[in-house]
Amino acid sequence: MTQKPAIVPKELLLPFILITSLFALWGFANDITNPMVAAFKRVLELNNTQASWVQMAFYGGYFTMALPAAFFIKKYSYKTGILLGLGLYGFGALLFYPAAAWESYGFFLASLYILTFGLAFLETTANPYILSMGPEATATQRLNLAQAFNPMGALAGLFVAKQFILNALQSNATDKDGNLIFSSLDEAAKAVIRSADLMVIRDPYVILGLVVIGILVVIVLVKMPENKETGKVDFQATMKRLLSKRNFVEGTLAQMFYVGAQIMVWTYIYQYAEVLGISNADAVDFGYAALVVFLVGRWICTYLFKFFAPAKLLAIFSVLAIVFTAGAIFLPGMLGLYSLVAISFAMSLMFPTIYGIALEGLGDDSKFAAAYLVMAIVGGAIMPTLQGMIMDIGGAGYDDTLILGVPEVNFSFILPLICFVMVLLFSVRVKKVEKLEG
Repeated sequence: MTQKPAIVPKELLLPFILITSLFALWGFANDITNPMVAAFKRVLELNNTQASWVQMAFYGGYFTMALPAAFFIKKYSYKTGILLGLGLYGFGALLFYPAAAWESYGFFLASLYILTFGLAFLETTANPYILSMGPEATATQRLNLAQAFNPMGALAGLFVAKQFILNALQSNATDKDGNLIFSSLDEAAKAVIRSADLMVIRDPYVILGLVVIGILVVIVLVKMPENKETGKVDFQATMKRLLSKRNFVEGTLAQMFYVGAQIMVWTYIYQYAEVLGISNADAVDFGYAALVVFLVGRWICTYLFKFFAPAKLLAIFSVLAIVFTAGAIFLPGMLGLYSLVAISFAMSLMFPTIYGIALEGLGDDSKFAAAYLVMAIVGGAIMPTLQGMIMDIGGAGYDDTLILGVPEVNFSFILPLICFVMVLLFSVRVKKVEKLEG
């Protein structure tokens, strides 16, 4: 009987642990930022489309820097790429200090944009590095294992967002009838509260920047494995090979739709809950629940890969996501909110599984293929803005009008539903090919 290869060979265990820790680090950044869409809207009195530019800046940084990161890593090394990524991450977070002093929304957006330059370097480096740390037969399972630590960092980010930002914002205060006080104040009173609230938003990011710089120093001092080969890049030949790989091309598109769906689900859970009379700070508890079921799903899927092919599991979970999203649109009251939370369980395996399928068999070309898959995160920049535009149809509120008999915030989740249909189509096509080849 042939023994199944280990997920991570013993000799690569320490590098695996160190690189896996980065997954939690960018998970923290992602989920401390998601609630900021609602926070900036309230503090700076923005409409939904304007507030969604937080995600446009955040995920737009991935799109901008992923391909340059791939060139950099190819020319230099994984460790150098990680160090540059941590440097940009820390610098972007520290820029929140002058952004708050200037009280400039544009400055905050620029800070997030630079911060995600660093995240693009980290993800472009870490994902293919994890895939390479052992036999190809267990590569997708290994990436799912590493990605399971991402929601742990995300949970920490949500905790900080709730306890140290949302709970401390004076603009969230209500009167005895539950009405917001901030909107009824004169401009002078609003200015005082706005200055205080922007400093509340600033402080966790500045502390995060200092922590990231500290981690950078640690990695400088630790000996890490480097790329086996570096040198001149034949970009044209690489692209020709990649474009001939159907799994890569379709996988990149599927990843764009998936990431767009994920960010919409996790960003607008706060607005969905607000329509049900739940404050932004209290809605974080539902964000926690979404991440917990997401984490549980990751661990369950890592186990299920022992028995099911990746494409088959992806198809099953895509159907679940479609069903839960339809529930979030059409189920009334708290049932819809519970269904919105449940989508996270269905999403749990999607990113690493699409990633693994798209990169399978690409060899050294995976370095550039990985960059395009990170660029696909731009779906998280575009889709939330489109969803914000849907919610602005009747006004700046979330239930100003009904569409198909449901508030506009409910109907706006038609966009994630369409995205999950695209992921399902990709998984079914891959599954059919695997069956024919098998």
